[in-house]
Amino acid sequence: MSRRYIFSSESVGEGHPDKVCDAISDAVLDACIRQDRHSRVACETYAKCDIVIVGGEITIPGLPEEKPLESVIPISEIVRKTVREIGYVNDDDVFHADRIAIQNIITKQSPDIAQGVDARSAEGKDTAEQGAGDQGLMFGYACDETPELMPSAIMYAHRLGRELTRIRKSGKVGWLRPDAKSQVSVVYENGKPVGISCVVVSTQHTRDVKHSEIRSFVIEEVIKKVLPKQMLSNDTQFLVNPTGNFVIGGPQGDTGLTGRKIIVDSYGGTGRHGGGAFSGKDPSKVDRSAAYMGRWVAKNVVAAGLAKKCELQFAYAIGHPSPLSVHVDTFGTHTVNEEAIERAVLATFSFKPADIIKQLNLLRPIYSKTTNYGHFGKIDDPDITWESTDKAAELKKAAK
Repeated sequence: MSRRYIFSSESVGEGHPDKVCDAISDAVLDACIRQDRHSRVACETYAKCDIVIVGGEITIPGLPEEKPLESVIPISEIVRKTVREIGYVNDDDVFHADRIAIQNIITKQSPDIAQGVDARSAEGKDTAEQGAGDQGLMFGYACDETPELMPSAIMYAHRLGRELTRIRKSGKVGWLRPDAKSQVSVVYENGKPVGISCVVVSTQHTRDVKHSEIRSFVIEEVIKKVLPKQMLSNDTQFLVNPTGNFVIGGPQGDTGLTGRKIIVDSYGGTGRHGGGAFSGKDPSKVDRSAAYMGRWVAKNVVAAGLAKKCELQFAYAIGHPSPLSVHVDTFGTHTVNEEAIERAVLATFSFKPADIIKQLNLLRPIYSKTTNYGHFGKIDDPDITWESTDKAAELKKAAK
């Protein structure tokens, strides 16, 4: 019996208050890695009205105890530069790059955590290997719905957000402002995407533009030019700025906090999520690095033709060098035995935190590239190593 259902995913623009905070946290992380690639960083940002608070724990190896972090990592300068690049520079912006008040409450990483993560022996630690930076579970996912091997709804939502930002930053449409959200509802029949039932786009704007102009522009110049024509029909519903007005946006309109958009950042709700955020964390934190690893493995399984869908789950204990579990689920879409796929995965990849960092070359200042429009599916950037399908042939051979 055929089954028809609708699945929705959302994305948010660079000016969304939570994404402003993610961008600041990742910019601080990149600055620390440029200073020393072995920096330990857990940076979180809070923004409201004209205030930005940057907190967390950062340790720069070799930085003398008496030397302040700000002397090598200019937090205030990084915050203002990031906010300026997002586009909060208009005269009527309450949250303005040059006028925000910035508070820095960053401390150093706890030595108790450091001894568990460092590749050295310590009392009570079982090995001298680098351990996971925390306990927890992480997921990776891939499917064959799009060229990026990502779920359709989230990729379509990201495409809308990217195009809105491109148009705004080009200066061609003066009434567009940084805060924006998109949402796409995809119709599935027998597990395959066959159409789009609804598209929602909300974009911040100046006071002098009419809603009818915004609606017409978004539908004709964004939605219809970005989304696949064959997925749209006369029955597709377009909801543009459905409140009727969106002048007050960004941290003026809503509070921003790092790590609150974990579903936007991953698979739009299609794949499961372990709960850990990505932005502002160096790759010793498995919340980030193991999630990237999971995406790499799952994508290679699908690229190898071993399954149409694949989800990986890992679990770690703080200070422990090996995962406590690795689980492969293909949701019944496997073309070879799932146990054979799991054996091939374990034979092809190493899931120790130090090995993940090495395999994906994660000790580089690449993280600001990941902040917006999802951490997965960016297939055109060679720095995003977890999008590579370089292990597909090896996996396929190992699964025989």
